[in-house]
Amino acid sequence: MNANNNANKPAAPASSTITRDLRELDVKTDNIYESLVIMSKRANQISNNVKEELHQKLSEFASANDNLEEVFENREQIEISKYYEKLPKPSLVAVQEFLDDKVYYRNPAKEQ
Repeated sequence: MNANNNANKPAAPASSTITRDLRELDVKTDNIYESLVIMSKRANQISNNVKEELHQKLSEFASANDNLEEVFENREQIEISKYYEKLPKPSLVAVQEFLDDKVYYRNPAKEQ
């Protein structure tokens, strides 16, 4: 399995700190708190997807009789882990997706 197989991954946002204008975040919802809830729920979705994907890849290396030598010798497993450590934080991805109008959301209370 190739750890660099990211053909279906979205473009990653910058991993450095970015100062955001709060007025920018509430333009779409007219409520900063609603915008933050939307972004946090999206960040949780992203986090769960990445966690599940990593778990599936690492489960290929699991064995019932691991010993200390086998743990240190598996370079492919280490490379996969390093790849996932370098991915941008889910919160950064969620904010960027929200600002780029890539997040679908609805508020049933406002629809009535």
